[in-house]
Amino acid sequence: MFKELNEECGVFGVYNLSTNDAAKITYYGLMALQHRGQESAGIAVRKDGDILFYKDQGLVQNVFEPHILNFLNGTDAIGHVRYSTTGASIPENAQPIVRNYKEGKICLVHNGNIKNSDELKEELENQGMFFTSTTDSEIILALIMRNRLKTETIQEAILQTMPVLKGGYSILMMTKRKFIAFTDPFGIRPLCYGKLGDAYVFASETCALDTVKAEFVRWVEPGEIITISPKGFSSTKYEPRDEKGKFCSFEFIYFSRPDSYHYGLNVYQARMNLGRELFYEHGVNADVVIGVPESGTTAAIGYYKASGIPFSQGFVRNSYVGRTFIKPGQDHRKISVDLKLLPLKENIEGKEVIMIDDSIVRGTTTKNIVKLLKKSGAKKVIVMSSAPPIKYSCFYGIDTPQREHLIAATHSIEEIRQEIGADELYYLSIEGMLKAFKDANCGFCTACYDGKYPI
Repeated sequence: MFKELNEECGVFGVYNLSTNDAAKITYYGLMALQHRGQESAGIAVRKDGDILFYKDQGLVQNVFEPHILNFLNGTDAIGHVRYSTTGASIPENAQPIVRNYKEGKICLVHNGNIKNSDELKEELENQGMFFTSTTDSEIILALIMRNRLKTETIQEAILQTMPVLKGGYSILMMTKRKFIAFTDPFGIRPLCYGKLGDAYVFASETCALDTVKAEFVRWVEPGEIITISPKGFSSTKYEPRDEKGKFCSFEFIYFSRPDSYHYGLNVYQARMNLGRELFYEHGVNADVVIGVPESGTTAAIGYYKASGIPFSQGFVRNSYVGRTFIKPGQDHRKISVDLKLLPLKENIEGKEVIMIDDSIVRGTTTKNIVKLLKKSGAKKVIVMSSAPPIKYSCFYGIDTPQREHLIAATHSIEEIRQEIGADELYYLSIEGMLKAFKDANCGFCTACYDGKYPI
């Protein structure tokens, strides 16, 4: 994946494992979620009421050498892989966030983004608190710790914190005795749980449950606070909340692994459905259908199956090149695209090509790919996006550019077509996207397309 639209983070946790291998189970869970963040990784374990942790910048397999996992022995653990949406990519911002408070240590991992984090941080600093990172995750934990001074339980402290958090989030926490999972009242960011024997396993995606052989149970509901302790399993719900939720559509379009399920719908199938709906809406003919790897390829297969137009591999990927969105400038980004994505000239030359990508954000990557196709001899390049035009920034955990840098916010479709150099350009409609997701038992956030922000 080499988009201008960036992932958020991934969280994983296990409670009540029958052995002291919770960190190792979490390691494998984080490996399954590595696509959600490559900047840093961390694991915290609970042992005899104490919390041990290790975190650093880098990929999971590079951060956690065997001797570190052997040190992190305990029956309970939470872990995190990070892509920064709030706060710089520096070691201090790696998670878990671990702090001392009146009942001992407390730790937290967070996927999402709090839009009003700057105001909340200023309020807390005025009350005498100080921070060691620049992440909104530390602010969330600070608010919960402050409210815990006024409440009888940690669950009540979370309930008092949730009204001031303006954003999307899924969070795992551990205290001396409790394991806690909760989501924002709209369920924007994903969080599910399963069972591994008598142990509970929580993850951002079901693929992580599958990796550790846990059996999926259900999704954490919007605004739900799940608490597990030696006293048992309990659930509390924040009110008001959106029961169907406003789940992020880009989990299906781009972010999630194709073998994951969200609310009963497989991600791979959802992308196939997007390609099918593109054909139903536009029905363009050509010699060949290709997809931009990886998520665009699945949508292209859906288009080919609906249309009967031959599908062919259009590109060769170099899997050993870094992701283009972390490059410092457009020139370097273009070089990285050229290194990572090379057209298969034999499948393109002299042909009218339908090229399906999952989305168009700034348009610069799409423009470069169209140039590559035409340079390889494509007679005609028809670009299709399996996502509707992205016209508004996301504030809920996806690192989208400012609105003035979103090409669909400032250009008509015809102007975009001219800018990217395509012969034709088509987007899937919001209605078509929702049809593709109709088998998912949830509602969807469409704010990046229509500006109707749930919060």
